[in-house]
Amino acid sequence: MFEAVAFYLFAFLTIAMFYITVTTAQALHALTALAAGMIFISAFFFILGADFLGAVQIIVYTGAVMALYAFGMMFFDTTREVKEKNGNKYIVTGLATLAAVLIVVIFVTPLVSTNMHAFYPMVEGAGNTQTVGLVLFTKYLIPFEVAAVMLLVAMVAGIVLAGKKMDLSLTLMDAKQIQEIEENDKKVLS
Repeated sequence: MFEAVAFYLFAFLTIAMFYITVTTAQALHALTALAAGMIFISAFFFILGADFLGAVQIIVYTGAVMALYAFGMMFFDTTREVKEKNGNKYIVTGLATLAAVLIVVIFVTPLVSTNMHAFYPMVEGAGNTQTVGLVLFTKYLIPFEVAAVMLLVAMVAGIVLAGKKMDLSLTLMDAKQIQEIEENDKKVLS
């Protein structure tokens, strides 16, 4: 009974937080709701008895990823209006569909394939952490590596998008300003 009540409570809270994340116009509110939603997701792991995964969810996603988002938000000017360029709808839809199908195939192939056998040892008395490690690095190695590459690509894309072009007109002095500074220096020295 307790598990059912906790499940429905955390399900409602998680959906509410992610709804706020998607619909709010304030960047700080979106980041806070996203962090809260990730913490509520970790509650599901704790309810299921997977304490290690719950702690990893809190530490990795709520800690490290939210810090990355916060640093990314510092690089963007959230006060300006964002104008999107809409390209060809058919190309965007086709590429998105292709990417979704590829991701599904990559993650489902190890699960349904009869040719891939991952014989991981079942160790008596092994804790949750050891068991997760054995399964993750044997049967689910390919999806794990793909997820790591996707995170790397997202990080590099975030760095590229966050880079701002400097306005060189404000940093470069023209010849007239340099001449005025030199004249001022001569007056001070004489």
